[in-house]
Amino acid sequence: METPSDQVRVHLKINGRVQGVYFRASTVAKAQHLNLTGWVMNCPDGSLETVAEGSRAKIDEFIDWCRHGPSGAQVRQFDVSWQEPTGEFHDFHIRR
Repeated sequence: METPSDQVRVHLKINGRVQGVYFRASTVAKAQHLNLTGWVMNCPDGSLETVAEGSRAKIDEFIDWCRHGPSGAQVRQFDVSWQEPTGEFHDFHIRR
């Protein structure tokens, strides 16, 4: 059984062909499937950002998926930043 101490938080910055290919909607579906909380959003520079919290194993699976994204996406640069989890999220959603 997972405890709050098993939780991790990751911030991803994803560059490439990541807008207009359903990356955000697909990211929400993947995160919900993995029972993660957080958000995803398009950035004005054409990149995509996401913050996710959950168990380390589920976050690792999420990161692996985000490295390529949905069909049609072309990830060219991928930055991972580990942060302390806050537990502030109740779901995973698109941030506008």
